[in-house]
Amino acid sequence: MVGPSRRRSRLIAEVETLYAWIDEQLAQDTVRSGQCRACGDCCDFVGYDHLLFVTPPELIYIAEKLGVERLKRMTSGRCPYQQALKCTVHAYRFSGCRIFGCQGNAEFQSELTETALSRLKAMCEQFDIPYRYADLATALANFTADSDPSAAEPCPEDCAG
Repeated sequence: MVGPSRRRSRLIAEVETLYAWIDEQLAQDTVRSGQCRACGDCCDFVGYDHLLFVTPPELIYIAEKLGVERLKRMTSGRCPYQQALKCTVHAYRFSGCRIFGCQGNAEFQSELTETALSRLKAMCEQFDIPYRYADLATALANFTADSDPSAAEPCPEDCAG
């Protein structure tokens, strides 16, 4: 049987693989992906009139990288990880942050997002994690170490044969 830490490591590796794939897709088509100006406008969700939605594997990933105790709640309409217009979690940022660029092609971003979400949903199924697609404020407010089932039990396939 594979223990909880092995299961969690496998999930973290799956998310890293997905993020690397997203970054590769963006690098291969810089015209449609657009160039980020690093202005931070899109991190101001209220001012930019949009929301960032995340999934459980992404939250588990960032909690692993930062430590659950360093997860921040949103106290305003701005991403809690933006300080002085800079992303403090850039290496670990969510798929939506990786994909969206205000100068990018919306259709390209939409297609990439749908593929990424499909893969994230498949991870939830593989690791027996309830799939939820929630806005960042809600997701951060509801996430605790106890809400991470990837650390609790082995995957169903780990118990087989």
